[in-house]
Amino acid sequence: MIYIDSNVFIYATLNTEELGEKARSLLQRIQQGEEKAETSALTFDEVFWAIKKLDFEAALEAAQALLNFPNLEIISVDRELSLAALQIIKEYHLAPRDAIHAATAIAAKAEAVVSTDAHFDMIKELKRRSL
Repeated sequence: MIYIDSNVFIYATLNTEELGEKARSLLQRIQQGEEKAETSALTFDEVFWAIKKLDFEAALEAAQALLNFPNLEIISVDRELSLAALQIIKEYHLAPRDAIHAATAIAAKAEAVVSTDAHFDMIKELKRRSL
């Protein structure tokens, strides 16, 4: 099981170059059941917010697609995950949103976090896989 960071969905929606193509290819493999994946409920917020800045209707479509994405488990952020995120903030000085993603991936025992964000590399409990 891999953990999908928000930027994968954002690149898949907005980027028409190689990075966007790689993101779309990964999401297609997940959709077809070739890879199992999970993400945080926080991803909904981040995807909608990033795309809304450019196109509100596209943001609605992307959010709807995310929430109905086959073979993607969306993990709720509860008090326990928030406390784990706080520990990650203290130890690694990550922003809260990134700490929530990291804590979620760790709690779910993800094989890797798929992200273009290199700051996940400093977290010893995680392995990052770039697009």
